[in-house]
Amino acid sequence: MAGWQQDDPAAVWPAFRASCSTLARQAAWKTVCERAARLGAAPSSSAARQFFEAEFTPWQLTNADGTTQGLVTGYYEPLIRGSRTRSARSAWPIHGVPKDMLTIDLGDVYPELKSLRLRGRLVGNKVVPYWNRQQLGERADAVPAPVLLWADDPIELFFLQVQGSGRVQLPDGRTVRIGYADQNGHPYQSIGRWLVAQGELSLDKASMDGIKRWAEDNPARLHELLNANPSYVFFRELPASDGGPVGALGVPLSAGRSVAVDPRYVPLGAPVFLATTQPLSATPLQRLMMAQDTGGAIKGVVRADFFWGFGADAGREAGRMRQQGSMWVLLPRGMTPPPTR
Repeated sequence: MAGWQQDDPAAVWPAFRASCSTLARQAAWKTVCERAARLGAAPSSSAARQFFEAEFTPWQLTNADGTTQGLVTGYYEPLIRGSRTRSARSAWPIHGVPKDMLTIDLGDVYPELKSLRLRGRLVGNKVVPYWNRQQLGERADAVPAPVLLWADDPIELFFLQVQGSGRVQLPDGRTVRIGYADQNGHPYQSIGRWLVAQGELSLDKASMDGIKRWAEDNPARLHELLNANPSYVFFRELPASDGGPVGALGVPLSAGRSVAVDPRYVPLGAPVFLATTQPLSATPLQRLMMAQDTGGAIKGVVRADFFWGFGADAGREAGRMRQQGSMWVLLPRGMTPPPTR
């Protein structure tokens, strides 16, 4: 694994211990997590390296077509402005999960589809797709979903939905942390790619900052832009915490050491060695990460979303990151990865 010797595996240790808080319940991980616990909370770099090399086998992830390169993007925990009450300034609802949305786990009927779920609503005795983003906007106050907070800026709220979690700063300066609760079942569509297809932006300008500038310059087309992505994320309010947001694994994410993956191919909680480059650069970015999250746009074998942390600086890096990379999943000796075909 190119770059393995240059990385400091002790830097991922807190994130690894967080993964073990969940993984230790699984037989395949119980022993390795118990051995990790004996090393304590802060082993030396050499001890951490020796542990990973002794306890794990690295498996290089390979796409169905035999290639080993894939897309690596970035995400972060944003801070947006909002309020507990609706006003002319704070007019965009941040919804909780709708009361009428059904979640159907296909794995209950078809075991081979255990990771797939459908969202819908009941009309008579039929289950139909749940409302898409445009339909939810048109229904407005008729949507049977609680409003947790009201956001000041619709484009900032949109990107908070894309990130999956974030913080809302209230007028009195306090902040409220919210996290992903569910999604309306419609596939994620990139509004950046929509702008490129419309001839509005070139591909190299379709970053988060580029999209925000376009939205500022074209306020009359804001709804058209946002509705190009039919996916809609519903949130839940989270307890105040100094740690990172909670990912799909159920543990706080670690800036620069947590990564979102497709759990069909990478077991959630597993160490993943990522070999890519810094945003908009050829400078190597090669480090051991922890697969602790998922995402609506993170689909495929060699596909990763790098968690940069909280705030504006992290947002700039995340918005610029669209690199190619290779991935290895580290599994306890004797364990094999899920099939990729």
